[in-house]
Amino acid sequence: ASSLRRRHNSLLSRWLLLSFMVKTSRCCSLAVLAWSSRREVSAFLSSALSHHQSRRAPVIPPYTRFLLFSTTSSTSNMSSNVATNLHLVLKNVQTACEENGKNKNDVRLVAVSKTKPNELLLDAYDAGHRHFGENYVQELVQKAHDLPNDIHWHFIGPLQSNKANLLIKSVVPKAASLTVETVSTLKLANKLNNAMAAVNESENSDLKLSIFIQVNTSGEISKSGVTPSETLALCREIVENCPLLEIRGLMTIGASGDLNCFDILRDCRDQVQEGLGVSSLELSMGMSGDYQEAIKRGATNVRVGSTIFGERDYSNKE
Repeated sequence: ASSLRRRHNSLLSRWLLLSFMVKTSRCCSLAVLAWSSRREVSAFLSSALSHHQSRRAPVIPPYTRFLLFSTTSSTSNMSSNVATNLHLVLKNVQTACEENGKNKNDVRLVAVSKTKPNELLLDAYDAGHRHFGENYVQELVQKAHDLPNDIHWHFIGPLQSNKANLLIKSVVPKAASLTVETVSTLKLANKLNNAMAAVNESENSDLKLSIFIQVNTSGEISKSGVTPSETLALCREIVENCPLLEIRGLMTIGASGDLNCFDILRDCRDQVQEGLGVSSLELSMGMSGDYQEAIKRGATNVRVGSTIFGERDYSNKE
């Protein structure tokens, strides 16, 4: 993989030099294509070279995997907007906390960066943010490898049990922390616990993995999560069988526009706290459209993505 990246970097460097030579705004604003196949990039370079004398823009090859930015001007705008958007969201979080008698430090903002390039995450990072959320295992694994190791990663997407080991062994040793917010079965919890045992053995450590139990508060078939009535039983099983997992709280996605889902999760949390004899379980709820209302109803962890990073492109996701 590393040799493939070096080959691509070399090809991209040659293209960037060529685009500088070609004095047309169209060529200079062409998309930078990363991680496309070597054959496609080579074809692109050949096209660029053959059109250089005529000053016509080279043809971009099809079927690329990650299209980072469409124009140089949009790259600059997107980058500058991230810090501004982040500041506004943090200000809204602070206002919501003040209006509801909370300390702003009691609510964590997770910047959901799924499908977004590292450059935009680094804009938020440079603005002081450290908590980021990802939905796809492979994407999180790659970002944890490429980005600073003082980031606190939150996995907030569906996690197949057969990918638990890859996620844990690839991210835990390279990050400030990893929190898995989408645990809803004992099978997945056991896989995560076993993966943590392996990491602790190889790293000579005694780390625990923070998790949230995902609760289906809307009753929608399309939503993952344990039912509210079964949440306490699952939490007890995890406490008894998974010593390397620490239940930090409950998480829900909820139905769009249905604020009652937040109340259901809060009531469920109260029941679990009473049943486990604890008093500090968190509530992960609220996204771009309703995070302020979620804070009003007790959220301690809000997940905001498009409001910070802009709309997402899922064209390359299965």
